[in-house]
Amino acid sequence: MRILHVYRTYFPDSQGGLEEVIRQICLNSQVHGVESRVFCLSPNPEPKVVRRPEGPVYRAILDFELASCSMSRHALPMFKRLVDWADVVHYHFPWPFADFLHFAAKVQKPTVLTYHSDIVRQRKLGKLYSPVMNQFLSSVDRIVCTSPNYFATSDVLSKFSKKVEIVPIGLNEDSYPIPTDEDKTRVENTYGNKFFLFVGVLRYYKGLHILLDAMANAPYNVVIVGSGPTEKELQAQAKKQGLKNVIFAGYVDDATKVTLFELCRGVVFPSYLRSEAFGVTLLEGAMYAKPLISTEVGSGTSHVNIDGKTGYVVAPGSAAQLRKAMEKIVANPEMAALFGRQARQRYASLFTGELMGARYVSVYQELLGLEVTAVKPAIELTKRRTSESYAPTRKSL
Repeated sequence: MRILHVYRTYFPDSQGGLEEVIRQICLNSQVHGVESRVFCLSPNPEPKVVRRPEGPVYRAILDFELASCSMSRHALPMFKRLVDWADVVHYHFPWPFADFLHFAAKVQKPTVLTYHSDIVRQRKLGKLYSPVMNQFLSSVDRIVCTSPNYFATSDVLSKFSKKVEIVPIGLNEDSYPIPTDEDKTRVENTYGNKFFLFVGVLRYYKGLHILLDAMANAPYNVVIVGSGPTEKELQAQAKKQGLKNVIFAGYVDDATKVTLFELCRGVVFPSYLRSEAFGVTLLEGAMYAKPLISTEVGSGTSHVNIDGKTGYVVAPGSAAQLRKAMEKIVANPEMAALFGRQARQRYASLFTGELMGARYVSVYQELLGLEVTAVKPAIELTKRRTSESYAPTRKSL
């Protein structure tokens, strides 16, 4: 089977959770005979094709962005050629420009769409986009949601529930490097140890401005890994508040990232809007047996982090509650270690890359009319609840 993944950006141009999800789907479907390619836009697409272990990445020039939507006047010819190659086209939503490509190319191949997030911030533009979005979602053959929590609170997905399946994000531990002693010494000399860790693209919904407020006069450090649109703003805030306990690491290589996970005392993930649909960083923290701190926004973050079992889930937007959760982790290392062990157990039972890869392969096989040899998605859709009445799924899931 030949699968074409379609998203607005990808490695090596960006380092985010969604890019990691695509990488993990590609890597973990290879064992089932799947050949993958990734199509994306790039501000500097030289070379146009980047060879990577998970498959080649085909890059068209990024011409401009409108409301965070990457666009290209030159993407369509390359996209058409890749669609001709593919057996299944796999879109990653949201990227409104992909809707245009889909209709302009008159795609007739079987299609899968992984629904990573509702459109939250651009509400006015969203009203204009809504008719096109609904037509696009109606046209694809299968929609995959990454957690029962997100499906239960998404007004958009409720309209298409008959074609929705739940496939949780998974990570293959073997796809991450094993740090050397030199890596560990270098990273510890640079960042220390027993810090709290955040990893991700620095975007508005990540809530890092709230985390900075929570760090005022804290007797411990936080390391913020990643870059993005709010980076300069956050650095200015930290300088204004005189925060000497906040370290902006920027983009780091994989060995450094893994070492930071190993050295940290816990993962803090302050995203406070539904734009954060899952939180791959939380999953990475669980994989490395670290206690987790996240917020309750009715999304997949609370499918990964179970309050009182794998860490703490606090109210979104509350610097005081973030601070209290971090202080509990610091004050009770035995409880923190227990949370980490239980997070690791939850990862191993629900969120491995092997499980995710097999579940996606079963979706591809069904769409192509092939015998389903991979495992079927094991998670059923939950009864829909509104976001206003949504209760944290700490025990039920």
